[in-house]
Parts: sequence; structure tokens; C-alpha cells
Amino acid sequence: MSGLSFEPLTPTSFLERSATVFARRPAVLDGALTLTYAELWQRVRQVAGGLAGAGVRPGDRVAVLAANGHMLLEATFAVPAGGAVLVPMNIRLSPGELAYILDHAEVSVLLHDDGLAAAARAAAATSAARPLLVPPAAYDALRAGAEPLLVPVEDELAPLSINYTSGTTGRPKGVVYHHRGAYLQSMAMALHARLDAASGYLWTLPMFHCHGWCFPWAVTLAGGRHVCLPKVEPGEAWRLIREHRVTHLCGAPTVLTSLLAHQDAPTGSLDPRLLACVGGAPPSPALLGRALQAGIDVIHLYGLTETYGPAAICQPQPEWAGLDAGELAALTARQGVGNVIAQRVRVVDEHGEDVPADAATVGEIAMRGNDVMVGYHRDPAATGTAAPDGWFRTGDLAVAHPDGYVQVVDRAKDVIISGGENIASVEVENALVSHPAVQEAAVVARPDPHWGEVPVAYVSLASGASVTEGELVEHVRGRLAHFKAPREVVFCDLPKTSTGKIQKTVLRERAAGGGPDQASST
Repeated sequence: MSGLSFEPLTPTSFLERSATVFARRPAVLDGALTLTYAELWQRVRQVAGGLAGAGVRPGDRVAVLAANGHMLLEATFAVPAGGAVLVPMNIRLSPGELAYILDHAEVSVLLHDDGLAAAARAAAATSAARPLLVPPAAYDALRAGAEPLLVPVEDELAPLSINYTSGTTGRPKGVVYHHRGAYLQSMAMALHARLDAASGYLWTLPMFHCHGWCFPWAVTLAGGRHVCLPKVEPGEAWRLIREHRVTHLCGAPTVLTSLLAHQDAPTGSLDPRLLACVGGAPPSPALLGRALQAGIDVIHLYGLTETYGPAAICQPQPEWAGLDAGELAALTARQGVGNVIAQRVRVVDEHGEDVPADAATVGEIAMRGNDVMVGYHRDPAATGTAAPDGWFRTGDLAVAHPDGYVQVVDRAKDVIISGGENIASVEVENALVSHPAVQEAAVVARPDPHWGEVPVAYVSLASGASVTEGELVEHVRGRLAHFKAPREVVFCDLPKTSTGKIQKTVLRERAAGGGPDQASST
């Protein structure tokens, strides 16, 4: 397609525009470094030119192993600006896992932080790809000595990046994003999060995860400020929020939980008011209630790596403003409806047919559209299995409400089948965290010779709180059928991924006897 009415879409164009419209406004605040939008655009094009000078050609893969900071943010724009394909890497992976990704993606250059140099060197040494390693000093030299470069995008459906899944059920899969999808998803995030030039966005969400849900591009298109936070430390986060007048942040429910549990958390509304976009797991009504009490607005987003991050939003309705905290929390805990650029979120049965919208019939969430992946890199079989009829199956079990909002009841693999009865772990977790002493909870299945499986709860307590196992079991029984109550409660620190999701795989191994349980008599 060509002509006056068509221009290929690419998210790099957002920075090109903001460099003119918001030239002198602060774009990046990273420790002592502050960059305006004009400076950021200049650096991005120089990085693109430096990579080309190092031998990177259009279509080549460039990986980045870095914490949230200006290098990763610049590379998010610079790699596609040079026509190459970006491969953001999870900083918590082992060298062996990183080496697999380097080889699978056929990476030619690996940019990395100084703090991750050992992991980068070990991964590169054991990989067949043997990429060129570029630490910060070499990165600065590469950028400073290069002529600015911008390679025009000719095909908006060409690969922009390859994002690897966590690999909890096997080898990680490489999810291919295209320019069009990233462009449109970024606009959806900017609209739903109500970003503008006065916005300050705190990077509590790993930027390597689904490109930070496309917020690097969304904040940039709005002309907002990127406030970098290499590691989520609640005290430092609250300092940056107040010092830089942060208005937005994203993360898993556990991130918001840790912020609210800190002594510096507000007891009333901040100025400016803070909006937390939460996703990765269903936020409990108890967590949403605590956020509202602290004066923090919450938007619940839902999606996966395969959907450019949040493909669905629990769209707030004006009428909800008059509801009490309990009613509002129950509505906000739903995953919601497709975002403005997505197709309708469906809940389908085993035959691919929509289940009744009765808030009771359980099916699997299915998605398709501009914000669904091209497919899995070098794995057509897995792509076909994931989307057997052109609709991507998420693996999340859900119900459809009469108003069109969907609500996850559990991951397919997290349903506990006890004595022939299905127990949704999310339902039990919500009952547990409604107890004031409980900060977080995760419920998994433990093999049982009589019942097949029984629920076991892993619980972390709020600071200074105390409760017994028996009291928690009775608390759950007062809210759910008795057979759903946990047979055992283990008090411990919950294992989490780099994005703040609770690692239920680890807990299942513990429950089955494959790992240590750190129980206490709290």
C-alpha cells in the first residue's frame, strides 16, 4: 500500500514527534542524569548509528540485559530506529537460560549493565551466537562517536521485537511483536491511563517485560516524564513519587501490596493523585480496598506476553463513583473488556463456542487482533496449538458477566480438584487476604492419597501482625464451603518472579515435597 493516505506505523515515531513538540521538557530522570526530549531523540539516533557502525543490519537481533534505566529505554527506541529487532532479556535468568535465548533469537549484539556483566559474559561464552558484548562504557563510546541514523519502516507488520516468556512450563517461547501492534497498543495504554505532558511515570514494572506493557512508547507519545527505578524498593519509590510528582506506576498486585505496607505509604490522597495500573494476577478486593483508603486510584489491566501486555481493562464506569468500597472493589477485581484497539475478549468452551454470559459458566479466555502476537519465533507448532482457530487461548479460566466484563476464576493449571470437586485457588486466596493480618497468599494443590488433591496455603503476614493456622482456616470456612479451606497454612516469604508474580510452580514443588517449607507458628 502506498499513497498520500498511508504511512507505516511504528512506535519510534512517537519520540520523533515529542522531540519537536516537547523538545525542552524533561523526558528521562535516571539518578543524576536528566534528558530532555530533544536530547533523548538525538541519543537514540546516535545509538542506532553506533549499532550500524558495529555491523548491525536491518533485521539483525540486538539484545539488552539491563535494569530500568536510560540504556534500556534508549535501546527500546534505538534498535527499531536502526531497522533491527530488539530482544529484551529478563535480568533474573541464569546464564544458561540467557544463552538459550541468545541462540534461539540469533542475537548479534548484547547491550548490558555493569551489574549484569558477569551474567552477560557467561551467557555469551556458552552460546553458539557469541554476540558482541557492549557494556555501559562501550555503549557510551558507541553512541558518542556515531552519526545519527533513522531507518524508515517500510512494512508495519515486520518484526519489531522478540519477547521471551518466563518458561515456567518448559523452554521460553519467543513472542514476536510487529511495529503496528506496538504502536496501537501504546496509544491504548496512553488513553486508558490518561497520560499527558504533565504525567510522571515511575518505572516499578520491569521495562524488559512486554516492553513494560508498551509504556515506554505510551509515556513518550504523551510527553510525560520517565522516572527510572532500577529495583523496586518501597522507601525509594515513595521518595521518587513525592520528589518528582509521580502520577502513574504499573506492576503486579504484589508491587502495590509492598508499597502500601511500607511506613512511607500515604494515609490520604497524594498531590498529584497517583494512578496504579495493576496486572499480572487478579488483585484481591482487600488490596483494592487498601489502595482506595490510601487515596490511590487503581485500574485493573489484563494480558500476557503474547498480547503486548494489557489487552483488556476493567473499564471504570461513571456510575461506580457512588458505590461503597466493597462494591467498587468487587467490580474492579474483574479483568474487564478489550482495550480500545483490541477485539472483544471472549470466553469459550472446549469447542471454541462462547459460553453464556451468566457469570457462572466457566470457559477459557480467547483473544485476537492487532495486539496479539505474530506468533512464536521459530515454533510454528506452538503457534498453531496456542491459536487453533485463529483465536489465541490464554490458559486462563473465566466467566463472562451479563455486562460483557470477563472475570478470571483461575489459571487452568491452578485449579485444585479435590474429591471430584473443583476449587479455584483465586477464590481461596481472596478469602485469605480478606483477613487483616494477611498481606499476601497463594494456594496450590498438594497430592493426597484419598482426595487426589487438597489445597495448601502459603501466607505472608502484614508487618507486626499475628494469626494462627487454625484462625485462618476458620476465617476461610466462614466465607467458603468447608472443603475449599486449606488443609495446611505455611507462613513464609512468597517466591516471586522479576515482574512480581508469585511463583506457584515453586510452591507446588514445595507442597509435593520437592522443596523446603519455612513454616512458623505465627
